[in-house]
This record gives sequence, structure tokens and C-alpha cells, in this order.
Amino acid sequence: MAWKFKIATLALAASASFGALAQEVTLRLHQFLPPQATIPAKAIVPWIKKIETESNGRIKIQMFSAMQLGGTPPQLFDQARDGVADITWTVLGYTPGRFMKTEVFELPFITGLSSEKSSRALFEYVQKNAMDEYKDVQLLTVHTHGPGLFHTKQPVTGLESLRGMKIRGGTRIVNNMLTKLGATPVGMPVPAVTEALSKGVLDGTTIPWEVGPSLKVQELVKHHTTFAGGNGLYVTTFALSMNKNAYNKLPADLKKVIDNNSGIETAAFFGKAMDEGDKVGRDLATKAGNKITELELAEVQRWRRTASTVESDWIKEVGAKGIDGARLVSEARALMSKYEK
Repeated sequence: MAWKFKIATLALAASASFGALAQEVTLRLHQFLPPQATIPAKAIVPWIKKIETESNGRIKIQMFSAMQLGGTPPQLFDQARDGVADITWTVLGYTPGRFMKTEVFELPFITGLSSEKSSRALFEYVQKNAMDEYKDVQLLTVHTHGPGLFHTKQPVTGLESLRGMKIRGGTRIVNNMLTKLGATPVGMPVPAVTEALSKGVLDGTTIPWEVGPSLKVQELVKHHTTFAGGNGLYVTTFALSMNKNAYNKLPADLKKVIDNNSGIETAAFFGKAMDEGDKVGRDLATKAGNKITELELAEVQRWRRTASTVESDWIKEVGAKGIDGARLVSEARALMSKYEK
């Protein structure tokens, strides 16, 4: 009888061990855009499928779009922190002043014309300089969108033509820039832009090309203004974050799957999706017969000089909090140069 008991005990132990190895988990991912928008459709969904495949189906991720789990876009980062959702994707600038080291990338004319490259630069920058801003979550990656530009009902052909226009800005840095340039900034999350344009609350908006199609911007405005030279007007920063407890509860092999789909290559993957989305958005504006104006270098230099005080304002502001803003600006520019080679 003793040997039968030992065999049964071993069988139970083996079964328990196998059960632990075969642990399955379902994670809820929450984000603010409609599911057909570029990042949900072209980045998050493929990212989910890759994780599910690499985990042999043991990790399943349900995406909830357009704030289906409740709350507002500015609350998404805290939803990951607090476990309202297991993973969230959001715009960091929706919580003004919270990610002050990260927002250096939002300063005017800091980044280039490729989201893939600026996303790599941003990820390395955050790893070196700003991880304390993400201590409450398991940071999976950060990235940028492509160069922001103006989409307006009336043409913007120079600084003078922008003055007095009510323009949506997505972050406090962009709103400060709009003020310096002579526009009247109107802060709002991007999902509110369609209604605001259609009702005349806005004369235009600052967004990258890729956002336009999901918001039908190319149908609501007829003018788009881009900038000559090697830098975009601005970018916005994003974070894909995971609840620490949800991450820590995973067995080691499933943590490794998440880790393998985090970091700089994931940043570049999301950035590349943005770049591809920019092409689609611009093509749709062209097909709609809209006017695309590229400001010449001499005019762009005027904009750069005017907007330069946004940078000095930021350096002064973060300096009051003990942050060496000038060093961070230099670091951001150096990393952009590194990845644009």
C-alpha cells in the first residue's frame, strides 16, 4: 500500500506542476481610440496576436476601445496603476505636468519626420532619464506619433494667418506653442475633435496625418500645413503600461513573453504603424481635393524663432523642480541624431 500512496503523491505533484506550467491568464487592455484607428488596428491588435501566439494561447488579451471600461482618457495611466485595467495605452500629455522629463520630446522641432526613429530615441531617453515617472506601473514601451501639423478650415500660409484661430492642442506643451505662435489654443482629447470641428468650436486642429481618417478630419477641413526641413513641428508621447500586480502574478515563462514584446523594438513597431498611417491619412486628404501647403524653410525659421521660447519656458519650469532641463533637451536631440543616421 505504501508504494501505491507514493505513486499517487507523485502523480498529484506532477499534475500540480503541469497545472502551474500551463497557467492561463486573460488580460484586459483599455485604450481611448475607436478600434479602426491606426494604433489599435495596426499596432495593438498585431501585438496582442504575437503575445497570444508566443504564449501558445496561455495569455489572452481582450482590447476594450473608446473608453469602454469607463473613465476618461486622462485617467488611463492610473487605470493601469490601480488595476482597473491590466494594460492601458494612452497619451502622456493628457495628465499635464506629470511626465515632465518625458515631455521634452513634445517641444517644438525636437524630433524628425519618422515616428519609428523618434520612438526608438524616446524609449532610450526614458530608460536613461525618466523611469522614475513610471515607477507605479510595469512600463512596456513608450513611443511618439509622426510629425504634427495643422489641419484648418482656412489656409495657414504663415504666422500671420494663424493668429486668432481656435486650434486644438493635445498637451500643455502644444498649447503653449500655439499661444506663442498667435493661435488660441483649445485643449481636448483627440476623440472630441470631430464634433468640435463640425460645430465650429474649432477652426482647426494639430494632429499627425494618421489620426485624420478615424476622425474624418479630411472631410471637415480643406487645408493642411506642413513644414520644410528635417524636423516636424511637434510630436506627442504615448505609453503602453501594465499593472504591476498583474505582471508580477505571471509565471516566469509568461513574464518572458511580455518582456519579449516590450522595449525598444515594440516602440519602433508602434512608431512604424504611425508612419504607415501618416501615408494613408495624407493620401485621403489628397483624394478629397484638399490643399496641402508646405511652408518654405525661410518661413519655418520664423516659426522656430517664435516657438523657441516654449523650450526656454520649459527649461525654467522644470528647473524650479530640480530638473536640469537644458541637459535633457541636449540628450533628446543627441538621441534623435543617433537614430536618424
